[in-house]
Amino acid sequence: MDWEKWLRDSSSPPSDSEDERRDRTEGQVKDALRAYGPLEGRSYAVYTKGSYANNTNVRLNYDVDIAVEYRGFFYCDLMFDLKDSKKADIGLVDSTDPYTRAEFKFDIKAALTEAFGSSAVSQGDIAYRVREKKTTLPADVVPCWEYRRYDRVVNGAPVFQEGSRVYRGSGGHTDNYPAQQKTNGTGKNVRTGMRYKYMVRALKRLQTKLVVDGDLTAELPSYLIECLVYNVPDSSFGNSEYLADMRNVLARIFNATLASGDSEEWEEVNGLKYLFRGSNSWSVSQVHELADAAWDKLGLE
Repeated sequence: MDWEKWLRDSSSPPSDSEDERRDRTEGQVKDALRAYGPLEGRSYAVYTKGSYANNTNVRLNYDVDIAVEYRGFFYCDLMFDLKDSKKADIGLVDSTDPYTRAEFKFDIKAALTEAFGSSAVSQGDIAYRVREKKTTLPADVVPCWEYRRYDRVVNGAPVFQEGSRVYRGSGGHTDNYPAQQKTNGTGKNVRTGMRYKYMVRALKRLQTKLVVDGDLTAELPSYLIECLVYNVPDSSFGNSEYLADMRNVLARIFNATLASGDSEEWEEVNGLKYLFRGSNSWSVSQVHELADAAWDKLGLE
């Protein structure tokens, strides 16, 4: 196996035609929501997020994540310096907007069903899945709500991080920060001479190959791969060979996920959440296994 050629091929961004299908998919979802009467006049925003939005998706990785974020009110938490404060102390009042989460979710599903047909729309735990067409990609349409994490007060004004809150059908919620993720990922890419996103795509494809070849039992989430490569120092990128870059990436991930490693200090790309603290759908041992299997697959020493 010529791994240098394989990594270069696997790291390539999507083709122009796939980008066009992504844009067309987002446009059709927006049109469906705009045409649905009960959503007229409601305050919401529609935007892509995830791999497509951050240009870290691999070719033929078709899923497009499209957020539909309600902005008629916002959820919030008080953190750090404000943890012992009350919302009233920083000028926050409860919303009187009567539009419920259940109603918003119902209207989104009804709008999609009206536009694409009931057979094309299915419901998951957090998203509505819209089946692909010849000219569009399959989409996961995610209802969410504006979220603010208030961290401190500076010169009398509260400082907050704006994100989105997603409520699962099975219970509980997750707070995401797509804007910060995009900004930080772009910065990392520029600092590494564009190698950051190349290595993210290559490692995603390598993980898939490991599973197909029976070297791993299951793939870890795409977002996790993006975060792992993000925590590799900028100086590890930019070698003349892609294989050398990947060697540095895997070595850093492997060493950080040893018992003596520093993975507990690693952050998500958004820079606002720790990668291995709290309840996540991944573990340090799973990541260590991935790095070990990928190292052996490439024949590195």
